[in-house]
Amino acid sequence: MNLPSFDEFKQTAMAAGFDEVLAREWAPNTVLATHTHPFAVQAVVTQGEMWLTVDGQTQHLLPGSTFALARDVPHDERYGPEGAAYWVARKNA
Repeated sequence: MNLPSFDEFKQTAMAAGFDEVLAREWAPNTVLATHTHPFAVQAVVTQGEMWLTVDGQTQHLLPGSTFALARDVPHDERYGPEGAAYWVARKNA
């Protein structure tokens, strides 16, 4: 796996029009039932594993995997036995 640095990820995201970039960590076996966000996201998993379900389709994401969601898209999140971490760019407007 050859991830950019957090600063490189942030620079690229900001240049693409995202206005907020965060590092997020999730505890082992966390489950988030169907919900939405009032912002669009683009993210890269940096540690652990997670499952993201959108429209009945589940993606198993590992370090180096990327995902994107438009704002207000219903989705579920489930994190693995070691938890997970990812960098996420948010577009709030």
